Amino acid sequence: MKQKVTKAIFPVAGLGTRFLPATKSIPKEIMTLVDRPLIQYAIDEARAAGIEDFIFVTSRGKSALEDYFDHSPELTQTLRKKGKTELLELLKSTNMQSGAIAYIRQHKANGLGHAVWCARRLLGNEPFAVMLPDDVIIGDKPCLQQMVEAHAEIGGSVVAAMEVPSAKASSYGILDIAENMGSIVSVNGMVEKPKAGEQPSNLAVIGRYILSPQVMRNLGSTKPGAGGEIQLTDAIAREIEEDRPVYGFCFRGQRFDCGSKIGFLMATVAVALQRDDLADEFQEYLDLLSEALGARERMSS
Repeated sequence: MKQKVTKAIFPVAGLGTRFLPATKSIPKEIMTLVDRPLIQYAIDEARAAGIEDFIFVTSRGKSALEDYFDHSPELTQTLRKKGKTELLELLKSTNMQSGAIAYIRQHKANGLGHAVWCARRLLGNEPFAVMLPDDVIIGDKPCLQQMVEAHAEIGGSVVAAMEVPSAKASSYGILDIAENMGSIVSVNGMVEKPKAGEQPSNLAVIGRYILSPQVMRNLGSTKPGAGGEIQLTDAIAREIEEDRPVYGFCFRGQRFDCGSKIGFLMATVAVALQRDDLADEFQEYLDLLSEALGARERMSS
């Protein structure tokens, strides 16, 4: 019987330098898409997938992230007095039960693999998920839930994958495909940030993983790889070398790289257009903006 996935690691120790000066005072993960911080989207996705234990790998300057998931008695009392029941229910979604969340410090930025390895003492001999909050995925069914359901059928280690243009393959970990089985592919190997034109496929690994406990053990002896950092993909690739199954899962949904400014802006638009309370008015504004830009282009030509 395959073990259920109930624990997830959230590597959130990065400095978020691409969003300076905002990230000088607030963690990048607290920056909001409309009215919810990036980390809330990841937590909601994890909860939908059945995750019960949430492990955050943090660093100095992340206290606001920890405070976000704490209870706020003063705010709760104020909302209750004013009869704002809808806001009270919304506030409850940000609270975490005592013991459900843990914080581990990564004292030195040494790569994603190292960040995951920092959580090793909180995991038993069981599969676990890794979620990168920078990757926001919008779909009818949450991405991690899709992966958990697939993992229950196939086991092994499962990484989320999507097609990327050849010109951008060098920015990702790329899968070397053994067999294409539709939404699931078996994997011969993984190449972290291959040189242009040397990628084995255009199927890139993005920020969702379900990993066997052996991957955590692999990380303990993984040497620095690309960029002089300990790469998670190298520890996963060792599973393949030792004949343990690794699969790529082509999820259904749209992924936004909110670690970049343009990705963050695109995600904001997509999220707003999904909101019943915002979509009509926002779409009207976008239509007017498009008309104005079209008129400006016609005048300049």
